[in-house]
Amino acid sequence: MQTARELKFESPSFIKRFKGMLGVDFYRLFHTPLFYIFLAIAAIIPAMLIGMTGMTNPDGTVTEPIFTNVWQAIAADTPIYGFEGIEKYANMNMVFIFGGIMVSIFIGHDYKSGYVKQLFTTHAKKSDYMMSKSLTCAFAMACMCVTYLLGAVLAGALTMTSFKGNFLNIVCAILGKMVMSLGWASLYAFLNIIFRRYFGISIASSFFFGTGILVIAVGALVGNTPILNIFLYGASVFACLSSSFANVLACLIVSVAWTGIYNVFGSYILDKSDVY
Repeated sequence: MQTARELKFESPSFIKRFKGMLGVDFYRLFHTPLFYIFLAIAAIIPAMLIGMTGMTNPDGTVTEPIFTNVWQAIAADTPIYGFEGIEKYANMNMVFIFGGIMVSIFIGHDYKSGYVKQLFTTHAKKSDYMMSKSLTCAFAMACMCVTYLLGAVLAGALTMTSFKGNFLNIVCAILGKMVMSLGWASLYAFLNIIFRRYFGISIASSFFFGTGILVIAVGALVGNTPILNIFLYGASVFACLSSSFANVLACLIVSVAWTGIYNVFGSYILDKSDVY
């Protein structure tokens, strides 16, 4: 059995080791143009969608507005799991799609550049790598949610689109989306560990799962049942314009639970495989 002194020694060792890796990942994130490019993409998406509202066609007709309210570009009015029209899904959930592509490029560069070979030569804990990547990429995706919100608000102000809505529900919807970033980032980190030698497949898989097509397909068959909230995409849809703090808590629980699952399996794969 370990003594109290040994346990006391191990805890600071983990903290120091993990802080070092997390610091390197954040340094790399802030010093790569990729991060800022995707922040800009996240802001442009809602601006384009809202900006298309009421556009005049060459024949003089006016296009049907995609949104009648700015907050519809943030989240759906109610949880929607099945397919009910593309405009229902044109909201902040798209951050999870483009965020997945960003994560794939960010982690893929570790392998293409040979960074992981150097890293795992001096840093044996593969679980630290998974946790660090999950937290760093979750932060990046949460920042994308913020720039998405800013883009939507600015576009709404310029096009004089309505901002009418319940402030508390809107805040809860945004917070729900942001906390889901942790679960999504962990999923993408896990997928990139699996397909670490196949960069194109890792991006394609991130895009595929980011669309939530599997949950949408099930939802189309069984309807808008709350049981789908146990899945990442289901909980992401759960963060809607009728959300309360209870919904935010549900999103947080789902996000943290899937983060734990993906980190355990991702670390196991790294431990048992040739990561080079």
